[in-house]
Amino acid sequence: MLEIRKYAAIDIGSNAIRLLISNVIIKSDKDPQFKKSSLVRVPIRLGADSFVKGVISDNNVNRMINAIEAFKLLMEVHNVEKYKACATSAMREAKNGNDVVEKIFVETGVKIDIINGKEEAAIISSTDLNQLIQGDNSYLYVDVGGGSTEFTLFSKGRILTSKSFKMGTVRLLNNKKSVNKEIFANVEKWIKKNTKGLKNVALIGSGGNINKLFKMSGRTEGKPISLIYLNAQYQFLKQMSYQERISELSLNPDRADVIIPATKIYLSAMKWSGARKIYVPKIGLSDGIIKSLFYNKL
Repeated sequence: MLEIRKYAAIDIGSNAIRLLISNVIIKSDKDPQFKKSSLVRVPIRLGADSFVKGVISDNNVNRMINAIEAFKLLMEVHNVEKYKACATSAMREAKNGNDVVEKIFVETGVKIDIINGKEEAAIISSTDLNQLIQGDNSYLYVDVGGGSTEFTLFSKGRILTSKSFKMGTVRLLNNKKSVNKEIFANVEKWIKKNTKGLKNVALIGSGGNINKLFKMSGRTEGKPISLIYLNAQYQFLKQMSYQERISELSLNPDRADVIIPATKIYLSAMKWSGARKIYVPKIGLSDGIIKSLFYNKL
């Protein structure tokens, strides 16, 4: 007997807000299958407010209300039975974050949970990585967002450790160079310490930027990107102007700037962990929210 249930996740990030709707296909003799039905992305860069001014602007609050109201209608059209909305670093660092959450709830009826870095890493880690982390190999899972980057280290099929750093793409664009240098030094120390003694480490990358880089590479799904290719792509992107990345590479305006610091983060993590390749399974916080909802972990 086949049963199809619909779940949704709203991911309120520092660079964009996303709605993911998934079909959960249930068969009595098989594990549940999670199939993406719809993904809507709205480029509301909350990090530009939060990391610079410390508060979410009235304009972006109104844009968020409109986006959440639209998401609510889309979920009704799709007959979504259960959903969860989570906000990450931009909202948790904004002085008016809780006030914004309350206003959105009053206006739309949608409850938003502001989650901390540890919760974010745990949700992301709940995504289905079984096909990649089986066996005796070691993997460093790197999820790059606008405000923070979550690192999770797997070895022999289990989680060794995880940590969230305030090293997101929007934040890096707005920080002083000296601040960014210190952040990278702290991440380098953590990665080298925790991967010491591990052999044949590979990266698993998630986030909109690595998904775009993977698509640009022309690799078939399941095949990794090499360190050599990623470094060459980084140099190529850096040589282009912001306008050229939009006009010649067809990148969205809110992607054309953050893709540079994002690529640097992935490259740095590869070098510090000794990884020579990175897998891109196209999973992230939204996928983790839906799986956690289905298994009643949220």
